[in-house]
Amino acid sequence: MKVLLVYPEFPDTFWSFKHALRFLGKRSAFPPLGLLTVAAMLPESWEKRLVDVNVRPLRDSDLDWADVVFLSGMLVQAPSMQELIARAKAHGKRTVVGGPIVSSQDASVAGAHHRVEGEAEEILPELIRDLERGEARPFYKRDMLPDPKTSPPPLLALAEMNRYSSMAVQFSRGCPFTCEFCDIIEIYGRKPRSKTPGQILAEFDQLHRLGWRGRVFLVDDNFIGNKKSVKALLPSMAEWMRAHRSPFSFITEASLNLAEDDELMSGMRKAGFTSVFLGIETPVAECLKETTKFQNLRHDLLTSVRRIHAHGIEVMGGFIVGFDHDPPDVFDRQIQFIREAAIPLSMVGLLTALPNTQLWRRLKAEGRLLKQSIGNNTLADLNFIPRMDSQKLLEGYRRILQTVYSPREYFERASAFMAQLGSSARTPLVFADLLAAVRSLCRQGLQSNYRTEYWKFLLRAARQHRARWGMVFTLAIMGHHCFELAQAQENS
Repeated sequence: MKVLLVYPEFPDTFWSFKHALRFLGKRSAFPPLGLLTVAAMLPESWEKRLVDVNVRPLRDSDLDWADVVFLSGMLVQAPSMQELIARAKAHGKRTVVGGPIVSSQDASVAGAHHRVEGEAEEILPELIRDLERGEARPFYKRDMLPDPKTSPPPLLALAEMNRYSSMAVQFSRGCPFTCEFCDIIEIYGRKPRSKTPGQILAEFDQLHRLGWRGRVFLVDDNFIGNKKSVKALLPSMAEWMRAHRSPFSFITEASLNLAEDDELMSGMRKAGFTSVFLGIETPVAECLKETTKFQNLRHDLLTSVRRIHAHGIEVMGGFIVGFDHDPPDVFDRQIQFIREAAIPLSMVGLLTALPNTQLWRRLKAEGRLLKQSIGNNTLADLNFIPRMDSQKLLEGYRRILQTVYSPREYFERASAFMAQLGSSARTPLVFADLLAAVRSLCRQGLQSNYRTEYWKFLLRAARQHRARWGMVFTLAIMGHHCFELAQAQENS
């Protein structure tokens, strides 16, 4: 059987990194790890081909080649998913759709021949058997959460690796916390399940053998959800990195209680972690209580961010406005916190009620849901009735973006961050980064309308941070991405 694995297009959001990727000469940030892992679970006798439409178009010849089309994606990819399903069906191909978008019960997947809800390890053996017999059912679901220790390494050879800015590895699934707006705990559970250190090192070996050098994203829902298992992994990662002359640098997502554990932060730095995305959400304590994000109330938020910076790890922060308890001055408080915390990459979004979350159920019971979420919280588009006047909320949200992503504000914050940053992990030098630096000097330094602020930032870095030129250019380029997003919001 010939299986075509197709990954839908991402819209232009903070996470797409679209405007930064152009400097690197790349087409997408990360490969579709889920589909690549599914590919590794399919019978060896089946022929497989991957098309990630974020890096190249789906051709008629791809569809002509296939017997069946597998698709997977997230809610934010729904428009592209719907188009791809329709196109495959128009070519007379069977379509199988899985991933978080199915768990969200989004209408975009209703046209697929077969929908799969749940994690692949528990479902694929039955689906494979039924497809081979020509007896596949319209819907498959398993409520059991499988042990990732049974998961094979992804079939990375299918991916056009040179088109991505980072590779992706998954260590664990699930998160122990109860954030009201989060769908992770609804889909993957509150008990983190992890692979063994041996499995992760085997995936590193595969990446290294295929010639990858540079950034690797550990795409866990919460990398430190089970601190005991992470602390067992980190020494093995550090040893592997030493033995291979540090070919990778790592980024991940975690919870703010990372700042409580010096041993964990030191272990991550020694293993090669350079950045971590944290859901800070808001400096307003009543809002954190509202959304049951109690882990962010244990210690002072500013102190926590600075502790992580002091350990040589950059904090990328997620922030939200639209909570019921947002005070009138929440927008000024968000701006002030981001400024004082010196978090260059601050992803500020509007609260959105994702399907089947605690928030979605509460708002539905209160009669406040307006429509299905599209999964993109960076659009000025509410899917529920907020307590604050909607117009004031949207205007305040736009003002945050226009402030924190004005070039002067951003570059000053980036400089303050670098002054806070402690000794950080060594990062490999790759050609794409050198090319990006040259493009940055030309496009930002000569052609942009913010070139004065850009050169001030570089000159300040030359005086104070000469050993971190790679980071300087990365921050400058990521700033350009954020400037473009803020401008799009202003024009919307």
